[in-house]
Amino acid sequence: RMGGVAGHAGVFSTADDLAKFAQALLSGSAILSPLMVEKMTTPQQPPTSTVLRGFGWDIDSPFSSNRGDLLPVGSFGHTGFTGTSLWIDPTTRTYIIILTNAVHPRGKGSAVALRSKIATAVAAALPLSVNEKDKLRWESITGYNETQTAARRLASRNGTVQAGIDVLEAHGFNPIRGAAAKKKIGLLTNQTGIDLQGRRTIDVLSQAPGVSLDAIFSPEHGVTGSLDTTKVGNSRDEATGVPVYSVYGGTDAARRPSFEILKTLDAVVIDIQDAGTRFYTYETTLGYFLEAAAKAGIEIIVLDRPDPITGSFVQGPISDPGHESFTNYGLVPLRHGMTMGELAKLFNSERNINASLQVVPLQGWMRGDWYDSVGLPWINPSPNLRSLTEATLYPGVGTVEGTNVSVGRGTDTPFELLGAPWINAAELAQYLNARNISGVRFVPVTFTPSTSNYAGQTCKGVNIIVVERNAFDAPELGVELASALHKLYAAQFHLEKITDLLVNQSTYDAIAAGDDPRRIAEQWREPLQKFQELRQKYLIYK
Repeated sequence: RMGGVAGHAGVFSTADDLAKFAQALLSGSAILSPLMVEKMTTPQQPPTSTVLRGFGWDIDSPFSSNRGDLLPVGSFGHTGFTGTSLWIDPTTRTYIIILTNAVHPRGKGSAVALRSKIATAVAAALPLSVNEKDKLRWESITGYNETQTAARRLASRNGTVQAGIDVLEAHGFNPIRGAAAKKKIGLLTNQTGIDLQGRRTIDVLSQAPGVSLDAIFSPEHGVTGSLDTTKVGNSRDEATGVPVYSVYGGTDAARRPSFEILKTLDAVVIDIQDAGTRFYTYETTLGYFLEAAAKAGIEIIVLDRPDPITGSFVQGPISDPGHESFTNYGLVPLRHGMTMGELAKLFNSERNINASLQVVPLQGWMRGDWYDSVGLPWINPSPNLRSLTEATLYPGVGTVEGTNVSVGRGTDTPFELLGAPWINAAELAQYLNARNISGVRFVPVTFTPSTSNYAGQTCKGVNIIVVERNAFDAPELGVELASALHKLYAAQFHLEKITDLLVNQSTYDAIAAGDDPRRIAEQWREPLQKFQELRQKYLIYK
C-alpha cells in the first residue's frame, strides 16, 4: 500500500491530450467518476506514512517539488523518470504540463529543478483566483496534512501551557466574578482540578473575589478520583465546608445534576481533565450539565485542559445515531482530538442545547502536543489511567473491555495488558505481531488481576508496547484485538459484548464476518472527513 514501487508505467501522449485529461479531472467526465477522482487525488496513505499520496498521484512528498512555490498543498501531480511532469490544482483550476527527456541522448541529466522553476513561473504569470467550489476540498486536505504532521513536528516540544484555571487567575477571575454582588457558582471538578501552584480549583474559587462557591459536583470516581464504584454519595469538602453533590451512580437520574440545586446558582464552572476518548464518562457529564444549565437558565463556564493524547488525530468509527448512553453522548469518533472546551461548543450547538456557554481557553497549547509536552503534572484522571501510555492505548484496548477479557484492571498496568484464562499467550502475540500493526508490538505475558474480569485467576495474553505513538491508530487496534480474538477463540470470546462501547453496527458486522481490520478501518475514512469538516467550526486552538 504505497510502501514500495508504484504499479504503473505512466501516460504516453501529447501535451494536447494530457490537457484534455487534466480538464477531465478538474471538471469531471463520463470516464472518470467523481469517486474515482477523489480516491486518486485525496490522501489515501497509511498512518505510518509521513507523506501525502492519493492512489496513483503525489500530493505532498519529497518528490512534489514540481508543484513549484506558489500552488497550494491540496493540488496533485505526477512525474516521470525523464523529467516529464503533470501538476493539477483544483483550487485555482490550473494545470501545468512539461514534456521533456533529460536523459536523451547521453543517459544523464536532470529536469527536477527546472520543473519547479517552470511551475513557479507559470503560477506567477497567470491571474489565478480561488475556485470557491473547490476551496473546501483544499482546506480539508491541508487540514489533513496538518493533522498527520502536527504531532510529528512537535514530538519533542517542551511547552509551558497554562490551564483554564491559571488563565482565569491571571485575568483576576473576571469571567466568573459578579459585579455588584458575589456570583453564586457551582464547580464540577475532581482531583485533576489544580492550578500551576498545585492548589485545588476548589480552594482557589472559594477565595476568589466576587465569587461565592456554593456547591461542588463530583463525577465518576468521586471528587478525589479514587472511587471505582457506582455507589458515590454526597459529602462535604473538609477544607471549605462546601457541600459535594455526586453526579455519578447506577441510574440515569443519579448521573445528572439536580435542577433544585442548579436554580440556586448563577453559573457552574467545569474544571476536569478528560481522556480524549468518546466513551470516557466525563464528556457525557459535560453534556448533561449543558442540558441542565439551559433548563435552569444559568451559565456554564469551562476551564479548559489539554486533550492528553493530542488534538491532532481523529480516528475510529463514529457512533450510530439513536444509541446515546452514558458512554456515548455525541455522534463523534472514538478518538475525537478535541478538548473539553471544544466538545462543549460542539455539543451545545449540534445538539441544539443552546446553553449560555463560555470557555476559558488554554494558553500555549498546540494541537500536536502530547501531555508530556505541555509542562503540566500528570494526575490520574481516574484510578485505572495512571500514565500517558495507558491513555494512549485506552481508545483501543478500552473498546474490548466490555467483553469477557481482562484489560489489566486490578494490575499495576491497566490497559497495557489483555488476557483471559482461555487465551494462548504465545499464539495471540505471534498472530498480532504478524499483522504489523502500526506503532505497537506484543509480548506474551501471564498476569493475575485482583479486580474486575477474572479477579484472582491466572490470565494469559499480551503486554501491548507502544513503539511509535504518532504512527499508532488506537481505535484500529481495538478492531485488530477483537478480530484476532474472534478468529482464534471464537468459541470462548463473546464478541457481541463489544457493541456497548463500539456503538457502530457496520463495524461490528464486519468484525463478525471476519473482514480484514484494515479494510474495516478504511470504511471510516469518509465519515471521519465529514466529521472533521464539522469539527473545524468548534476548534479553539491551532
